[in-house]
Parts: sequence; C-alpha cells; structure tokens
Amino acid sequence: MKGMNSLRLYRDGAEIPQLGFGVYQVPDDEAERAVRTALEIGYRHIDTATLYQNEEGVGRAVRSSGIPREKVFVTTKLWNSDHERVPQAFDESLARLGMDYVDLYLIHWPAPKQNRYVQAWREVEKIYRDGRAKAIGVSNFTVETLTRLMDETDVIPCINQIELHPYLQQQKMREFHDKNGILTEAWGPIGQGQGLLQEPALAVLSDKHGRTPAQIVLRWHIQLGNVVIPKSVTPSRIKENLSVFDFILDHEDMAAIGALNAGRRLGPDPDHLG
Repeated sequence: MKGMNSLRLYRDGAEIPQLGFGVYQVPDDEAERAVRTALEIGYRHIDTATLYQNEEGVGRAVRSSGIPREKVFVTTKLWNSDHERVPQAFDESLARLGMDYVDLYLIHWPAPKQNRYVQAWREVEKIYRDGRAKAIGVSNFTVETLTRLMDETDVIPCINQIELHPYLQQQKMREFHDKNGILTEAWGPIGQGQGLLQEPALAVLSDKHGRTPAQIVLRWHIQLGNVVIPKSVTPSRIKENLSVFDFILDHEDMAAIGALNAGRRLGPDPDHLG
C-alpha cells in the first residue's frame, strides 16, 4: 500500500508494518476469509493469539495468499495459562499456524497474581535466540511489570501492545517506552464500538478532511508513532482502515483528539486480569 510506514523493532534492522490487521473475536473460518481479504488489499501485518482460537485460519489465509511468507509479518501471543509451559505452547501455535517461525511473539498479559511472567519471558528469550521468533515483546504490561521484567532478564521487549485510543491515551506508558527503546502498539485503537467514533470532535475533523471518524483516529495513532491493529470483517472497512497514509492531521487536529483523553479503559485492567 502506497505510503505504508514500517517501524524499527531492533537496531539490526528488523521492522514491523505500522498498521496491521487484528482478528480478536473473529471465528476461525471467518478469520481466514478476512485475512485473505486484508492481504489482497495490501496489509502485510497480521495479529493473532492463542486466546483468539483462529491461528489455523490465519495460517491458511497466509499460505493461500500467494505472498511469500517472508513478506507477511505475523504476530501471535502466549496465553496466561501457558506461562509455565512456554516451549510447548509456542510449538502448538506454530503447528496451528502451519509455520516454522513467527515474526513477533508476545506474552499476552503479565497476570501478576500468578507471578510467572519473568520466568515465562526467560523461555521466550530462548525462542528468540533460536530464531523461531524473529522478535519478542509483551502485551498489556504496565510500567511496574515492564520495569521488573527488564531488571531481571536479558532481552528488553521490543514492543508493548496495550489498550490505547483517544479515551485512554497512555502518555505515561508511551513516554516510558520511548525512554527505553520500546515501540508502543495499540489494541482497541478505534474504541471497540463503545461510543468513541460518535464523538462530536471527530465529526468535525471528519468533515474537515473528508474522512471517516475511524480514519481520523487511525491517522492520529500513526502520527503519534503507534503501531496500530484495527479489526474488521467487512471488506469495505478493511480497505478504509488502510487508507490513512495520504492525509495529515495538523497541530490543532491532534490537540482536539488529545482533549478526548479521559483515562477510560474499555478492556480489563492489566493489574487484575489473570
């Protein structure tokens, strides 16, 4: 897709397409169709997880796309109940995907009450060193859990995938990531259908730029430097979500979206889940 950005994960040149395609809560067969559509449109970054139960469909779509495997960036994630069986869980994900490596492997949640995420990360480090995950990171980690992980292990996560949208802008986390060379990836980027896209401020910007509210929000993410993974199973919206690289929000536009920040979570609290 013309204008698509990639961001560097590691200093050695590994990169991730800044805008990807998420498949959370998409059944396996439907995920296969949606991912195939996304790849045909121009996406080259697909985000799945053990929890989503659609790794098989994602793998089928990638294999049948005709696109060389090395041209498609695939992320999957370790679920909370697998923190004590990382090698086995990773092998099972690869088998479901029908792949011999993934581009990015994430610990899905820290699940701090289990107190197993540090040891789980040490096992993830081994997978990275073996080359079966080209990059490794975390998801839903806080400053506290991420600091502990970095203090007690060898490899700094290259990315932290967190809930992030105009209602929850995560400035503290983004600043912490920037300080430590960690990319910020946003899940739930356009508000999960919970009222964000009906905000009057977004309607004003939509009229100004001739774009949908979803495109305005995705462009906001891109300009902040976030990796972003919107989800849709509707072909027209899949295409629409990728068409955000040919316009720019000015300083006033960015400030108007910034004013929507309310510290409002739409998903679980990472300190309590698991």
